[in-house]
Amino acid sequence: MAAPGRGLPEWGPVTDDLSFLRKQARTQRFTLGAPKEFRVAPDGTRLLFLRAESGADRRNSLWSLDLRTGAESKVVDAAELLPGEEELPPEERARRERARETSGGVVSYATDRDLTVAAFPLSGKLYTADLRDGRVGLLVDGAVIDPRPNPTGTHVAYVADRTLRVVELATGADRALADEGGDDIAWGLAEFIAAEELGRARGYWWAPDGRSLLVERSDRSGVPRWSIADPAHPEAPVNTVAYPAAGTTNVAVSLSFLGLDGGRVDVRQGDWEYLVAVHWSAGGPPLIAVQPRDQRRLEIHAVDPADGTTSLLHADTDPDWVEIVRGVPAWTSDGRLVRVSAVDDTYRLFVDGEPVTGPGLQVRSVLDVGAEVLFSASEDDPTQIHVYRTEGGSARRLSTVDGVHVGSGTAEVTVLSSWSLRHSGPEVAVLRDGDPVAKVTSVTVDPGIEPNLTWLTVGERGLRAALLLPTGHRPGSGKLPVLLDPYGGPHAQRVLQSRNAFLTPQWLADQGFAVLVADGRGTPGRGPAWEKEIAGRLAEVTLADQVEALHAVAAEHPDLDLSRVAIRGWSYGGYLAALAVLRRPDVFHAAVAGAPVTDWSLYDTHYTERYLGHPADAAGAYERNSLLADAPSLRRALLLVHGLADDNVFVAHALRLSSALLAAGRAHTFLPLAGATHMTPQAEEVAENLMRLQVDWIKRELEVS
Repeated sequence: MAAPGRGLPEWGPVTDDLSFLRKQARTQRFTLGAPKEFRVAPDGTRLLFLRAESGADRRNSLWSLDLRTGAESKVVDAAELLPGEEELPPEERARRERARETSGGVVSYATDRDLTVAAFPLSGKLYTADLRDGRVGLLVDGAVIDPRPNPTGTHVAYVADRTLRVVELATGADRALADEGGDDIAWGLAEFIAAEELGRARGYWWAPDGRSLLVERSDRSGVPRWSIADPAHPEAPVNTVAYPAAGTTNVAVSLSFLGLDGGRVDVRQGDWEYLVAVHWSAGGPPLIAVQPRDQRRLEIHAVDPADGTTSLLHADTDPDWVEIVRGVPAWTSDGRLVRVSAVDDTYRLFVDGEPVTGPGLQVRSVLDVGAEVLFSASEDDPTQIHVYRTEGGSARRLSTVDGVHVGSGTAEVTVLSSWSLRHSGPEVAVLRDGDPVAKVTSVTVDPGIEPNLTWLTVGERGLRAALLLPTGHRPGSGKLPVLLDPYGGPHAQRVLQSRNAFLTPQWLADQGFAVLVADGRGTPGRGPAWEKEIAGRLAEVTLADQVEALHAVAAEHPDLDLSRVAIRGWSYGGYLAALAVLRRPDVFHAAVAGAPVTDWSLYDTHYTERYLGHPADAAGAYERNSLLADAPSLRRALLLVHGLADDNVFVAHALRLSSALLAAGRAHTFLPLAGATHMTPQAEEVAENLMRLQVDWIKRELEVS
């Protein structure tokens, strides 16, 4: 692992003599070299994007594609600007952790409306690129976060020392728009819950005319402080973070309009706790989406910049929780409100109050809103995600082949990144009004693995599952020990029609296992009722579905040896793995639990209270879903793995379970990872050795030769 505050070290090229695990670590799971973060010029002639030089280069540069000629050119060369390692301010390290961003170089950028100027941070400093003449210059030589030009390209805003500042490009004049001082108040930064749970990474939004901003003010003074020490380096200072655990105080969030002329108008605070989303475009006044603490209501308000008053435009309610769909609310360019609401067990897209999508098409996210709307959705098969656009009052699918498609750009000029079972890495095409006009080069590394995969729908609930067998295995040639490899919790799927999703499971299968990956209730893509089956009973429902999938698949595939079953997972998958051996030792014989939540009272407010309620009102739900009381029941092998620097699922989770197991006299193994956060280790030797250690441990416990 790199030293704290520095970028990741440069690694050598990927060669054939490297093991799969080394290749996987060196290429960030074979994603390096894939183009991303696309911006389309309003006239449809140019496309900006980020991409590394190769599938083993962690430094992204900024590129441009001429859509008339198909020629690509480099706008910003990250290696030229920064040939050494990065020095990152703490807020930028935290932002990347929330975004699960492990690459370097230009990892984010923003532009003005006409794509004449781009602003980006590199090693904590603020640079700009003139997109007309190609000049790149250092604008602020300091620790900056989230720089963004205004729509007219005259100013760039950024956050430094928890203060929002603005630079005038013509003069270089740099001043603070809001600065209260102290460590607890921040202007322009997304708080922890917004970045980790709400999908909102931004803390300020420019007005369409570029003369003012709508800015988040956050106050963390009431939030509990938790400490993260580095036992491997006792001389290092303790990292103290504000962490809103379930039932405790959240960061106090409010909004204000700040003008470049020094004016300030505070938005009147309503009866809400969570600022979910903000949208400000020429189509109408600023929009905010907000939720109360219990998340059973989501309101869309229009905000008046003149006096800060708000007007309720729409509200959705639900007895469990209202699911957040990214990209909404928004205005179309002609002033129609775009939202997504759950109707008849379907997430449906509404424009100006009228449904555009029908029953059975589950809208997943809104990707862009202009004259028309670009969005992603799943039809009757949740293992596929397609990209659609509106055409008046109807929707048209733009992606044409089976797989998982990621859309960006606009409804008129769409960038389609397509992942499929037929190939590794993405195929990236640019569509104009749905017709291909260009391709964007992807330089990802070929993993050299083709999954030996059987696609399944099993059990009375129609659980989607994938079974992977060792390469070359012939049915009936011998019994195989079974390894379940789930995530299994809300907000994430593992069973998706993308080859890259099954590279690690196939490697595990080639170690001599039948590997089963299954998505149960609570996972997205199958509608609100399916997701809300887990309300109040995370443990009961998600574990039952893994057991059902295992037994149903074994009934169809007799080569699976149910007398030798292991399970491994990370994060929620780690919770599920530990849960499996604690509560179903009749089914599972060994478990590797990586970074598991073991006591939900230690996890954050928005996520935990969504599913289990407030601890003061639902103490029983927390007890039923905690693993600590199950410690005396352990009869099977359990390996706990946890990063000591994890600021999402703190190592206290694993330590408390380990302590409870020791107090109960139950043998187990605990592997601490020095310096590791919630992201799985990226250093190639650590990543390889950690995986091999898990496999060797599972084989030993299952008595596999």
